[in-house]
Amino acid sequence: MSVTYKGVHQLKIGEIDLQILNDGHWRLDGGAMFGVVPRVLWEKRLPPDDRNRVPMALRCLLIRVGGKTIVVDTGVGDKFGPKEAEIYAVERAEGLIGQLAGYGVAPEAVDVVVNTHLHFDHAGGNTTRRLGTLAPTFPNAEYWIQRLEWEDATHPNERTRTSYLAENLDPISQTGQLRLFDGSTEIVPGVTWRLAPGHTRSHTCVVIESGEQSAIFTVDVCPFVAQLERIAWVPAVDVEPLVSMETKRRLVADILAHDRLVIFDHDPNVVAARLVGTPDKWALKPEILTIVGAASTGDLRADSRSIVGG
Repeated sequence: MSVTYKGVHQLKIGEIDLQILNDGHWRLDGGAMFGVVPRVLWEKRLPPDDRNRVPMALRCLLIRVGGKTIVVDTGVGDKFGPKEAEIYAVERAEGLIGQLAGYGVAPEAVDVVVNTHLHFDHAGGNTTRRLGTLAPTFPNAEYWIQRLEWEDATHPNERTRTSYLAENLDPISQTGQLRLFDGSTEIVPGVTWRLAPGHTRSHTCVVIESGEQSAIFTVDVCPFVAQLERIAWVPAVDVEPLVSMETKRRLVADILAHDRLVIFDHDPNVVAARLVGTPDKWALKPEILTIVGAASTGDLRADSRSIVGG
């Protein structure tokens, strides 16, 4: 079980300190998030507002181990103007930087920023406006990005250009902080960056393992609980939906085999859960929840629901 400070969920995975942070909340069209699934089905799990938008968290991770301070994803950031903030119903109280400050972590102290992918809701906090100029938010950090993801983000097409914003990318390249990788790799001992394609061609997850404990940040393989319960529930924004399904199938088997705690990036109610069962039929049991309707802060509460997936 974790403890909470200002809505931040603190865990100990063996010898690894892990904090589940939240840059805030926003809303996106329910059809975009549930694809071909009829609204009459998904709205029972995540009711939309009068503009068909569903609520979404903006979770990031803070990992500290072996003298390294690592941030995984950076949320939507602080660069949206009033028009964009209204379109996406962005709500940011302290934001990622404020939550890091709660742990005494200044932007200058971050060693590595891992971008699981470069959509604006995961990489928007990569940069900030400083004295009227765009600059990396974390001035001393290396920004770790998959090479193919960088290529796709810097050469978007008509379908992807609204998700990849140059303002989140160019400054980290110009300052020499960009570090490109090809495929899965170890970030530090016990923390592995794994390819999990489908949402984008080089979308990734992060696995944290130490001692007998393990957790996985599944990111947009399954943004919501409902999408981990059902293989076929895939967002319309996934560039390779059939690949997404196979990635999810493999992840379910891996999670069950290693009893990994699953951390959700966007589910507004469930922060983390475990799976029980088999790769053919499994149940999801939430372990960490927020108060329904809360903004960037929340309290833990018990929940014994089991939901059959497959």
